[in-house]
Amino acid sequence: MATHAGSEGKVFIATAQVAEVRSWSMEITADTVDASIIGTQWRKNQATIKSWSGSFDAFWDETDETGQGALAVGTTVTLNLYPEGNATGATYWSGQAIVTSISYSGSFDGIVEATFSFTGTGALTETTVSGGGE
Repeated sequence: MATHAGSEGKVFIATAQVAEVRSWSMEITADTVDASIIGTQWRKNQATIKSWSGSFDAFWDETDETGQGALAVGTTVTLNLYPEGNATGATYWSGQAIVTSISYSGSFDGIVEATFSFTGTGALTETTVSGGGE
């Protein structure tokens, strides 16, 4: 069984790594419909449409033009999430995602942070890095 440290993770917009990412999360779900018929004693559900969404947190970096700068609310981007880094053989998820919100926060004793939320549009693929990673 393999485990991975969260610090191995990376977020990319197409081929550009997003700078200063602190954490990310993603959820994959399936809608269900009631497929019960008359005489059934237990509800029968059937999976229908799948979806995926999530967010990531980063220290805000206005100079990251191809990463954070490529994320504007309402835009669609190719999002690549690497839970174990992007070395050859590493598993990652990829798909088209719509940026649904961006929030910023800061405090007198901290660093300005940004949270980028997204919703997938279309299929999410799970694959492995074939080369060119670290």
